[in-house]
Amino acid sequence: MQLSEKTALLTGASSGIGHQLALELARRGATLALAARRRALLEQLAEQISRAGAPRPVVLEADLSKRGSAAALASAASAALGRIDVVINNAGSNLHGCPSAVGDREEARELFELNVWSPMALVHELVPEMRERGGGKVVNVTSLATVAPFPAVGHYCAAKAALSLATRSLRLELRGTGVGVLEVLLGPIDTDGSRANRAIEGAERWLDAARPGRPDRAAAAIARAIARDRSRLIYPRRMSPSHELPGLGRIYAASVVRGFEPDRVAIRRTGWRPDPPADSTSSTGSVDATTGAGA
Repeated sequence: MQLSEKTALLTGASSGIGHQLALELARRGATLALAARRRALLEQLAEQISRAGAPRPVVLEADLSKRGSAAALASAASAALGRIDVVINNAGSNLHGCPSAVGDREEARELFELNVWSPMALVHELVPEMRERGGGKVVNVTSLATVAPFPAVGHYCAAKAALSLATRSLRLELRGTGVGVLEVLLGPIDTDGSRANRAIEGAERWLDAARPGRPDRAAAAIARAIARDRSRLIYPRRMSPSHELPGLGRIYAASVVRGFEPDRVAIRRTGWRPDPPADSTSSTGSVDATTGAGA
């Protein structure tokens, strides 16, 4: 798929890998709709892309941890861009806390809404039209945590595993339709979310041994994988053996949690920012779109 003159909806675009991926896709000629909760950061990113000579992206404020927001986002993006050639489900958050302590708390349910149900809702809204015209691309960002789970982030691992299996099933479903499916399995990346994991006792052994990758290089690898119509990308690439031989990941996870004390893990949501002031938010489940062209 040549990204020049293609349209793409990118969630989680306000920071980290999403921010870098927006820059990379724009550099390759894609017309973008950028979605996240923090409008101010999206506007800054859109302006940066515009100053570089690319079309100014559509800015879509959306809280995808709320049921119904993904459907509203798909509608707004389609209306703004005309059609969606590529949907990139990059938005996600984490939750510190052992499974037995977290249970089904509201934070856990919001985590699954953001990390699993919103991507699947966007697939539901956008893929039928892709199939009808015989082309398109779904990109789901999952995690190598599915093969090397850490006990203090059990809900995150479970959510990413759910999305990973749903992605594989979707790929089989869409075989021969012209609609591609790319799964991006990420290991530790040097982002705010990864650094926040250092608050978990013992996590530094897990993170330091893995040597985190860089967000800009991850973004470049994702853009290349989309353009080359790949079905799977693992980054950092050196961690590929843990996916192909999942037993290695389980052995590694068991080794780094020796001495782990569950009672010392506080329940804390990460990869998340407080809501902006009330006068700048849209209502729950709604999407507010601007293009920077007088809207």
